[in-house]
Amino acid sequence: MLATAKLRRRIKAAARTAPKALRYRAISGDIAVLVDAGILVRTGDFLARVGGSDLPDGQQSWYGRHAKKAYKARHGVDPVKVWARHRTTGKWIHVHVYGPIDEALYAGLASYKGTRHLLAGTFAEAA
Repeated sequence: MLATAKLRRRIKAAARTAPKALRYRAISGDIAVLVDAGILVRTGDFLARVGGSDLPDGQQSWYGRHAKKAYKARHGVDPVKVWARHRTTGKWIHVHVYGPIDEALYAGLASYKGTRHLLAGTFAEAA
């Protein structure tokens, strides 16, 4: 019993000295790996894909809220979260991730007036 308590203290001490990026990566675990592999996408990555990367942070944030609302209405639960660095401030934030072609991403584009103009271009490219 004493050995496990000592081991636990050592692990916690090592975790406190690890760089912040490593700590957040460890917390996100498999979800971060899936995001890196492109199996899951963040809302900011999706907006960049459909031409909305130049939107201000506030509009991108509101788009994320609309996408989350659409996801929750369809599935009954919140989407999965992952820790990621904010694109402009560099702070670590919690963001939702979705499948690359999840309906909630497109429903969020349609329901938020700041991103509706991107939806027409998305479907025109698909045709």
